[in-house]
Amino acid sequence: MKSSALRTAFLSGTALLVLAIPAHAFAAEAEAETLAADTVEDTAAEGEEIVVYGKGEVRQVTEIGAADIQLTTAGSSPFIALRKLPGVNFQSADPFGTYEWSTRITLRGFNQNQLGFTLDGVPLGDMSYGNTNGLHISRAIIADNIGQTRVSQGAGALGTASTSNLGGTIEFFSRDPQDELNIAGNLTYGDSNTFRAYGTLDTGDLGGFKAYISGAYIDADKWKGFGSQRSTQINAKLVADLSPSTTFTAFVNYSDRKESDYQDLSLEMINRLGYDWDNISNDWPLAVRLAFIGANRGDTGVVVGPNTFGTTYPAPITSIDDAYYDAAGLRRDWLASGRIAQQFGDAVTGGLQVYYHTNKGQGSWITPYRASPGGLPLSFRTTEYSIERIGVLGDLKGEFGAHTFSLNLWYENNDFEQARRFYTMGTSQTVPGASALDYQSNPFFTQWNNAYNTRTFQYAVQDEWAVTDALTVTAGVKGQSVKLEATAINPNPSPLAVGEIKSEDFFLPQVGVLYTFGGGNEVFASFTQNQRAFTAAATTGPFATSAAGFAALRDRIEPEKTNTYEVGFRFGEGQLSGVIAAYLVNFSNRLLAVPQGPGIVGNAALLSNVGDVRSIGAEIGLQWQPVADFTVTGSYAYNENTYRNDIVNQAGVVVQAIDGRTVVDSPESIANLELAYDDGMFYARANANYTSERFFTYSNDRSVEGRVLVDALIGVRLNSDNKFLDGLAIEGTVTNLFDEDYVGTIGSNGFGFSGDNQTLLAGAPQQFFVTLRKDF
Repeated sequence: MKSSALRTAFLSGTALLVLAIPAHAFAAEAEAETLAADTVEDTAAEGEEIVVYGKGEVRQVTEIGAADIQLTTAGSSPFIALRKLPGVNFQSADPFGTYEWSTRITLRGFNQNQLGFTLDGVPLGDMSYGNTNGLHISRAIIADNIGQTRVSQGAGALGTASTSNLGGTIEFFSRDPQDELNIAGNLTYGDSNTFRAYGTLDTGDLGGFKAYISGAYIDADKWKGFGSQRSTQINAKLVADLSPSTTFTAFVNYSDRKESDYQDLSLEMINRLGYDWDNISNDWPLAVRLAFIGANRGDTGVVVGPNTFGTTYPAPITSIDDAYYDAAGLRRDWLASGRIAQQFGDAVTGGLQVYYHTNKGQGSWITPYRASPGGLPLSFRTTEYSIERIGVLGDLKGEFGAHTFSLNLWYENNDFEQARRFYTMGTSQTVPGASALDYQSNPFFTQWNNAYNTRTFQYAVQDEWAVTDALTVTAGVKGQSVKLEATAINPNPSPLAVGEIKSEDFFLPQVGVLYTFGGGNEVFASFTQNQRAFTAAATTGPFATSAAGFAALRDRIEPEKTNTYEVGFRFGEGQLSGVIAAYLVNFSNRLLAVPQGPGIVGNAALLSNVGDVRSIGAEIGLQWQPVADFTVTGSYAYNENTYRNDIVNQAGVVVQAIDGRTVVDSPESIANLELAYDDGMFYARANANYTSERFFTYSNDRSVEGRVLVDALIGVRLNSDNKFLDGLAIEGTVTNLFDEDYVGTIGSNGFGFSGDNQTLLAGAPQQFFVTLRKDF
């Protein structure tokens, strides 16, 4: 949608937003004081906190609700809404934050694979792109159905079902069905030919039973180059009161996602070719020509017969890695869960939950590094995935006087299969023989196909002791055992490692203290020890090496561990509230996976323990509501995250001097400012997010500069006694309001020791969207 009139109107309105929101808010407040109380309608925003700063918690915890996610463009990742919270850094290459190859979230410098994620208690794994042990939140649930999100910046609750949460957890909770029969939905259209639709039907309370079914669909072009981003999702949830003391809750979620990839860039490519440079998926003849030139020059190792394309690349292309033909990511998931919650008398509650997850996935690259049968110097390379996970969660809590005891148990069996296969691109130099957006069959070559079984057991026990009305002390311990087994399917023996390895520690303690002064003021302090278990896959973890490499590392490699110390002060209630926190994290047994060659080649990374990391930081979050309808939310986080050892080989010789260097993808400063207004009819939001310089080499010799991104939203809604018309609204949103050129994701192909690397993804430019919505 490239309407200049709409853009001019939107930009004019947004430019006045910072002045208009406060003026409108205070004017509305003054007018309300002159009206009779019975003429003033309550609004959804009145008296509600947008951000909740974890009152009553012994650790740093912040929460947002569904209304906050709704203030982003419809269909956006909930991570975009979380950027306003202290210590949260989120990057993506698309305006919605859902393009999985690019999405990266870090907490206090810990990367996505070192965090824990759950949905209604169900583990989502570490949300890695390779899908080894879970799935991304954008596939696990439709964003419109998320009711609450809780971020534990330093360490999650003791019983969280995760074996990767070194640096914190993010817990998502789906909304419950409505108590009355109702419908809701939204339609979005905008730049890049984006069309998205969401709809939900809630049954209402049918005598102790209520449920909903929802669907969402999005089809959008890439913002640059050629290709599409498509997703179809269905969610269903029910809540049934089986008796006064027994509740059954269940959900079934389906997702089918197909995403065309953007070109990975280096700094040199950005300077030479620009941020808008991309794959050449609209030009198969050019892709064939480049592949023949690369073969003639010996750039790819591909051997082909004589051809007439010569050895000179057409300007501005200077390398076979400058312009790949196409790439894509495909994922199809089913996620289901059922939970029974039981009240045992007045003091004891318990729950038993079973979940199931199955996935089929394919990541593809049309590669010039292997020829197709028939003479074309390109082939269709895939990394293929399948998951079948089943797990059980149990919890028991008892309140006995001043003590609250809790017990959590978790067991999961994960059967994961991963393969690297190659398929023909045909013989035509004018028409490609396959599409990256289709699942492939009948490979001409299977490089490896391995099966991985992961059995996870975790327990956690905790006592929360209310020493006085003001002082609370918690103490607990968790233990976990994660056993991995890799076996070869085809070829056998596998060129990659197979065998067994385990991560086990049955004493990971956690203690905390909370003292409440009253008036919303409290201090907290905590200590937590966590471990990140090894993961089973052919592209990451201890099996992503040769048999000889695995034999050498198996008996000496150790799981990563952290000791987290945290203190903080929460203050205020009503108009002004906030939190100030400081932390120290000692991170030991750091695992380093160094990529070997361009990502498209698919060489296994080298993995080893390389020493410690220390993280010291402080963060502040503030929320001010001068009037009921207007909210200012701000946060700032400072993080000094440094390596504490040089990298040495087995002989003790330094191979990379990085002691004292800043951890990759770990910005020193993160800040966010948001203005939000909602008087029940008119609503608006302006958000500015700042991230400082980020390094993408361990030696810190290459980095991307800091950036400020501004997003905005304005909308108008109806208020009606008719529930099917009440909440009908139209809104306009813009992402990257000032059309900033910037690098979004770094490390898309991993991080190198030094020098430039094709591991960057450009962020999306200014994008406009219009949404027609009907809320409950």
